[in-house]
Formats: sequence, C-alpha cells, structure tokens
Amino acid sequence: MVGILIVSHSEDAARGIAQIARGMSAAIGDAPIAGVGGNDEGGLGVSVAKIMEALADMLPKCDGILILPDLGSSVLSSRGAVGMLSDEDAAKIVIADAPVLEGAMLAAVEASTGADLPAVAQIAKEAKNLKKIDH
Repeated sequence: MVGILIVSHSEDAARGIAQIARGMSAAIGDAPIAGVGGNDEGGLGVSVAKIMEALADMLPKCDGILILPDLGSSVLSSRGAVGMLSDEDAAKIVIADAPVLEGAMLAAVEASTGADLPAVAQIAKEAKNLKKIDH
C-alpha cells in the first residue's frame, strides 16, 4: 500500500491535514497517512529530522510513499531527507507538486483503493484543477 506524508511548516496544520485525509479515505481502506511539521524547537519551520523519523516509520509498512509539502522549504527539506536514504528506499518516494490539502485528500482515497505510487502521485497533482466555485 502507498503511504502519504504531509510536510508542513506547522505541526498543527500537518496533523490536521493528515486527519482530514484519513477521515475521507477510511471507508475505502486504511492507507498509512502521517503529518509532520514545525522546526526542532516546536515553532514554525521544517525539520529534516522529523521527516526522516516519519519516513523510517512508514517505509517498512509501505510499498511507496507520496510526500506532499506545503511550501518551498518543505520541498527542500523533503528532498534533503530523501537524499539521506538508501537508493532502494529513495526509489520508493515521490515528492508531489500538488496542493497539500486537496492533494492529500484525493491521494488518500486513491491509495486506499490499492493504487500504485505513480497513480497516487498523479491524482494528487490533478488536485490543482479542482474548482471550489464556478462563476
């Protein structure tokens, strides 16, 4: 199964988005979904160590992991964490250029159906096209 890791500058935001994604996909299946955020001191920021810890927890349980970062330095920190993994583990991870909330929700539903990592990443990226209001 594909897991989803939300990486945010805010620990509360990361956990909240992960909670929404789990709630939206729970009726379909049980994809592993985690959220990490905040710096090592507990403030706003991104911690490579927290990302590494989450990946170490998820990798043994998942066939692949989709990382959904919120902003630029979340991407950089996610890339840094993936770069510290073995080539074998790094090959199981995709960092998506997708809206974090909508992408997480759609990816969680897709992952819960048993879809593979490329399909889960694709559906997260397609969340960019969702319209909330049609005027």
